[in-house]
Amino acid sequence: MLSLHTSPLALLGRTRDAGGMNVYVRELSRELGRGSMYVDIFTRRSDPSLPPIQHVSERTRLIHIPAGPAIPLPPSELYPYVDDFARRVARFAERSEHEYDMLHSHYWLSGAAGLTLSREWDVPHVTMFHTVERLKSQQYGGASDSRQSAIRAEQEGRIAAGVDCITVSTEQEGEQLSKLYGLPASRMHVIPCGVDLEAFTPGMPGERRAARAALGSDRAPTLLFVGRLDPIKGIDLLLESVAAMHVPARLIVVGGNPDGDPEVERLRAVAAGLGLAGRVTFPGAVAQRDLPRYYRGADALVVTSRYESFGLAAVEALACGTPVVAAQVGGLPSIVCEGENGLLLRWRCPGAFAERLDMLLEDDALRARLATRARPSVERFGWEHIGDEVRGVYQELTTAARARARVACSCF
Repeated sequence: MLSLHTSPLALLGRTRDAGGMNVYVRELSRELGRGSMYVDIFTRRSDPSLPPIQHVSERTRLIHIPAGPAIPLPPSELYPYVDDFARRVARFAERSEHEYDMLHSHYWLSGAAGLTLSREWDVPHVTMFHTVERLKSQQYGGASDSRQSAIRAEQEGRIAAGVDCITVSTEQEGEQLSKLYGLPASRMHVIPCGVDLEAFTPGMPGERRAARAALGSDRAPTLLFVGRLDPIKGIDLLLESVAAMHVPARLIVVGGNPDGDPEVERLRAVAAGLGLAGRVTFPGAVAQRDLPRYYRGADALVVTSRYESFGLAAVEALACGTPVVAAQVGGLPSIVCEGENGLLLRWRCPGAFAERLDMLLEDDALRARLATRARPSVERFGWEHIGDEVRGVYQELTTAARARARVACSCF
């Protein structure tokens, strides 16, 4: 697997580059490794103190590849190092005891490197974009004029044309990519992201009471945001919505670094300007193992994003028995079902969100009904099931590749 721009072991939400994709790569690799498969994940070395190889699980390794300076860099600055990354991955493979049978790339930078490697290794190449530049830019009223945006859009088109298969998390995303690139359905597989159903649970009644006490939800209604502090997540809209509510709800924003992060400081100032200084807290990014306590302790998770290719935080919250109030964008409608496990809003405006949040917090029966149906609604996203679907794609592609090789050999 290739995850060039971000390590799957990075603390989620601490930076704009560590989010749901990190969870996907890490947990999918672990799940594949639980079978008979060995998985190597290649990522760019962003810290000189990191070991060359880390073991994620018994059959899964994380390999840090030098490419560019060994410091954290945003994705926008990494394209010049793609070719060097691919060369060094190939060099590592030459010294390896085994050959690779499949290449699975994540995000466009990895996909670009993967095109070179799949040709060199003569193996099938599966990619997952996670986000697509042309789809993201639509949420901002049109394509960006930046050179980086143009490079990314061009490379994503090249990747879409060059890989053997693209996996997408929802039917809607598949339809969008088909229209953008003229791809046939045979070259795409819809496989959603997964959730650890053993870690993310509603918990026992005592655990939920303790979580609510820890978050202060036993004293005041509490809303939750979990994710990267990126403009596309719509956190300003969330703050404006809370300020417009009749219910004096508290808001906990999980993500970022509370110690000196400019975006956290900006959001604190926005909250203060809206009169929310005493009702909004920023605990920073939280380790995956600690997230269930936040989900269990909140009355609802709120997702005000402009664009979500899937919406992992929504699945995690629902797995913990917590309703979700979300914008009807991207993959969220495939997770949140209006009136069943949460509420969906077609309009991204403070008044609309405030009205629905007030309704939810004032209606105990509605909140209880949504919470009861939350967990069963996402059990289909368990990693064992997702892993089986990915294995099926790998099997299909490797079988086809071997058949083509036999035909080629028979011609001589």
